[in-house]
Amino acid sequence: MPEALPPEVLKRLTACLPADALLTSVEEMTPYECDGFSPYRRLPRAVVLPHNEQQVQAVLRICHAAGIAVVARGAGTGLSGGALPVETGIVLSLARLNRIVAIDPLNRTARVQPGVRNLAISTAAQPYGLYYAPDPSSQLACTIGGNVAENSGGVHCLKYGLTTHNLLELRWISMAGDRMTVGGSGLDGPGYDLMALLTGSEGLLGVIVEVVVRLLPTPPCARALLASFDRIETAGAAVAGIIAAGIVPAGLELMDNASIRATEAFVQAGYPVEAAAILICELDGRVEQVDADCGRVERLLTQLGATEVRQSASEAERKRFWAGRKAAFPAVGRITPDYYCMDGTIPRHRLAEVLARIATLAAEHGLAVANVFHAGDGNLHPLILFDANQPGQLEQAEALGARILQTCIEAGGSITGEHGVGVEKIDAMCLQFGPDELSQFHAVKRAFDPDGLLNPGKAVPSLNRCAEFGAMHVHANTALHPGLEHF
Repeated sequence: MPEALPPEVLKRLTACLPADALLTSVEEMTPYECDGFSPYRRLPRAVVLPHNEQQVQAVLRICHAAGIAVVARGAGTGLSGGALPVETGIVLSLARLNRIVAIDPLNRTARVQPGVRNLAISTAAQPYGLYYAPDPSSQLACTIGGNVAENSGGVHCLKYGLTTHNLLELRWISMAGDRMTVGGSGLDGPGYDLMALLTGSEGLLGVIVEVVVRLLPTPPCARALLASFDRIETAGAAVAGIIAAGIVPAGLELMDNASIRATEAFVQAGYPVEAAAILICELDGRVEQVDADCGRVERLLTQLGATEVRQSASEAERKRFWAGRKAAFPAVGRITPDYYCMDGTIPRHRLAEVLARIATLAAEHGLAVANVFHAGDGNLHPLILFDANQPGQLEQAEALGARILQTCIEAGGSITGEHGVGVEKIDAMCLQFGPDELSQFHAVKRAFDPDGLLNPGKAVPSLNRCAEFGAMHVHANTALHPGLEHF
């Protein structure tokens, strides 16, 4: 159990918060001990749940004055341990800041608080013929504040971009309690592009309290094609072939046989369970254009080795294709005691060879892998299946995950696509970046948070840590994650 807050700090927090907004008992705080990356858990000294941004500001000022660390938290759906509590600090939950402030259909924008769920924005905009494009698979539960913190993507990011491409303005509060706005309502905001810097900063630089997002007109027509393949490498090569042909689908997703079977048993989406892999390719726009593009893509997929190509015959079938893909993670959770969801990015043209490498690595570690990818933008989500109750299996899963990240780097990619670094990939940062880059990252952190109180120990490793990591891991195929004792 972490040490209790100092009496004076507790008194000040009690004075500025409603009675139900301060949690200090083990029972109350246990739901906040981890996010979606559950192998590691910690209890904070307290959890606060402010009702408005004035209370957020007051909490930050109190903690800043007392030198107490703060970890901001949204819905807790993150998969890299970004919201893992700090035992010497508090968790600042923004779940109650969940109001849609305004929908502006003329300017096609929505002003929302950070606790608003991703899908709720599109639901509110639907009567105006508009929607919010970034759609993570967790969009039913994840919040826009968390999406900003991790720069989330989703199945339609290939055509419509990540969170950062769909933001216009952020209001945020520094650790010292200063409230600031970056961006603006136009196409380009004044001053330095700090909004892009804050997006994906994982709560290390400031606490987001209001977001203005760009809304898009709902396409008049959307149709999905489902292509089956007898080899996953062929499906991977087909992804590169579609993009090379100059076609930009709204979404382009890949699933292997393990994820197909798990998902079909769970959702009954109509997936071909004998296929080694499937691609889901969605095209949207005017009806005439979609008709032409679907015919072109169907012919192309056949040329690229698809054994069968089906077009969605109705809107219900299109949604069913996507319902399966978006339920892939919980579907895999039904067939294994535990799974470790990886998140790396590679150049699209190397997808086939990286898939083959993942299969080889999985066999070497004696673990099964179910592959679910945002294939169009090269964002891989291999799901490593294991049983944490079996001695050594968690360590094997982590070691396999580390080698997959190493493979991504060697292929010219990145250790993360949309899940962030958090604590999960902090050692892999030592492979992705050198001392000069890491020094610059730390300089940015100091400029925003000189005392290092916002989400400490996350995302950016110290140079000492990287030196220790390099000494411990001489060979590239050794584990990248020695454990949390170094935090």
